[in-house]
Amino acid sequence: MHLIIFGLIVLTIVFGPGIWVQRVLAKYSEPADRYSGTGAQLARHLLNKNGLEYVKVEQTKQGDHYDPNEKAVRLTPDKFDGRSLTAITVAAHEVGHALQDRDGFGPLKLRTRLVKGMRNVERLGAGILMVSPFVGALTRIPSLGILMFLGGMLTLGSSTVIHLVTLPTEFDASFNRALPILENNNILKQTDARHARHILKAAAYTYVSASLMSLLNIARWWAILRR
Repeated sequence: MHLIIFGLIVLTIVFGPGIWVQRVLAKYSEPADRYSGTGAQLARHLLNKNGLEYVKVEQTKQGDHYDPNEKAVRLTPDKFDGRSLTAITVAAHEVGHALQDRDGFGPLKLRTRLVKGMRNVERLGAGILMVSPFVGALTRIPSLGILMFLGGMLTLGSSTVIHLVTLPTEFDASFNRALPILENNNILKQTDARHARHILKAAAYTYVSASLMSLLNIARWWAILRR
């Protein structure tokens, strides 16, 4: 019984933030025509106003994000063409990342370097996982489990590190960049300010959810190896 309760607590901690994020974003996606301009139009306006005319605004299916290498704010179709409070607020959040890039914000620069560096680490980990069964079949070494654990940690652990490092960047983009932009430029309707705070918190907590999922994957991998 205690094990079941513990499992439910772990599942709530891991999946709870992600479910909450999706509910908040969905809630304020209606009404769909709350604002006269789209998320893409607002992003373009804010970028131009802050001297970032060179930053592109593009549509993507890979999740809302800012690409510091390509200098592009990318929004999913519902945000790119959307006129809801969610679309407007998320667009401002991604512009916040562009402002961080312009200002040389330390945590963003660190994350960008880590993403580049961790690609090789992930490839190494994936390579170890691929060759481990063949090494085991040929040599029958008893320490094969250690080799597989190393490969799993390199593959899964690298994404966990990136997600954790991303958290300060996300909170800064939401509350030190996007929120002042929305408030100081009178972009939001009078009753929407507090709701925008919820959306910006959800945008930041997306990576909290991703971090917890990465940690869960590492725990599952460890449990499999110990069987």
